[in-house]
Amino acid sequence: MKADLNNKLIAVIRVRGRIGVRRSINETLSRLNVKKVNNLSLVFGTAANLGMIEKCKDFVTYGPVEEGVLAKLLDSKGSKVSKDDISSMMSGKKRARDVLKLPITMHPPRRGYEGIKQSFAVGGALGYRGEKVNELIKRMA
Repeated sequence: MKADLNNKLIAVIRVRGRIGVRRSINETLSRLNVKKVNNLSLVFGTAANLGMIEKCKDFVTYGPVEEGVLAKLLDSKGSKVSKDDISSMMSGKKRARDVLKLPITMHPPRRGYEGIKQSFAVGGALGYRGEKVNELIKRMA
């Protein structure tokens, strides 16, 4: 799981709220810039970022984002970002927070989440979901 996220742009979406969250996890969520439910943040797959995502995997869902989905999302949110900036974010030459105003506030997904108390592997909405994070972003845009 972690090996295929190295050097990729990762979409992190907060699924669960802030009640009953340990202080250390809440601080990690703030550093990932997902402070509210349905916030989306884009981080690059470095060892430090992957460690932070792994720490708070029970409150977020994440996966590698595709360039076309990202372009469509930014267009729907009214962001004036060029294709060159998007491709440089995907390759890691530019940080997402230098190009965009993060976090991106999303709508709740159409047809809802699969279940916010279980991991994606067992039919829920939390944790690593791989390429299927792009389908979730389309449902939330």
